[in-house]
Amino acid sequence: PACCWRAAPYADAGSSMIKQVFSAAGPVLKAAGKAIDSAGMALEAVPITEKLVASTRSVAFGGKVPAGAAAFVAPTATVIGDVTIGPGSSVWYGAKVRGDVHTIKIGANSSVGDNAMVHVAKIAGDSPTLIGDNVTIGANALVHACTLESNVVVGMGAHVLDGAVVGATSMIAPGAIVTPGTKVPAGQLWSGVPAKHLRDLTAEEIEAIMATATETATLSKQHALECSKSFEEVEAEKYEWDDAQIRNDDYLPRVQPGQHPEDDYMGQGTPGLIFNSKLKQVVQPKQKAEW
Repeated sequence: PACCWRAAPYADAGSSMIKQVFSAAGPVLKAAGKAIDSAGMALEAVPITEKLVASTRSVAFGGKVPAGAAAFVAPTATVIGDVTIGPGSSVWYGAKVRGDVHTIKIGANSSVGDNAMVHVAKIAGDSPTLIGDNVTIGANALVHACTLESNVVVGMGAHVLDGAVVGATSMIAPGAIVTPGTKVPAGQLWSGVPAKHLRDLTAEEIEAIMATATETATLSKQHALECSKSFEEVEAEKYEWDDAQIRNDDYLPRVQPGQHPEDDYMGQGTPGLIFNSKLKQVVQPKQKAEW
């Protein structure tokens, strides 16, 4: 009907106007939200900037920013505040190194295992956490406001608590708890709850301490390389892997970039051995039919 035909242009105009209103209001609302967030941060006693990203590998706290040349900090690990990490060291998946109320220093080629926790103390004493070179902290371990000298292994789930000092080339057994203020002499194995001297380390165990640190440092570089890949690189590798599962190199060999296969015909690529031809020209000479 004529009435409906006349109303259509007005409906289109109204829809266009609504879109313009939303387009204009969007940036204004976004700017207002940022202003409110900034005002809230200004009122906080200790301002913390939260980023909407999956990774919190490096978080500033109280004006202190984690520093150092760590070989690998896992995407799901967290390093906070006044933390220095030496070259070749690594912080693994789910681990936390929290230097919020004091200093944490980690030497070279040391590792903080999966879901381990390294923290400091300020209220009940004033203790930093100092970790030497070639130290291996096992998964789920707790290292709190203490000192681990070089070439030390802290077993999985073990606790080393406030003010304790673990001497060089020593081992803390898995699940052991080194109570506050304990001094572990060099070259010993401690175990139990509370941890006690079990025996001196053997020559093989001392060698294993260094080997473990070296192997972990090497492995961390491989993880760092994999975790640094872009989404496009990961998808390309997945495609290559899937292709390798179904491709038969005898039937359809893969041609690497820059290579030109001998059986490439007319620049169209290798069609597969079942279709391969030794033709050297596009048109074959006609042959006389034989009856």
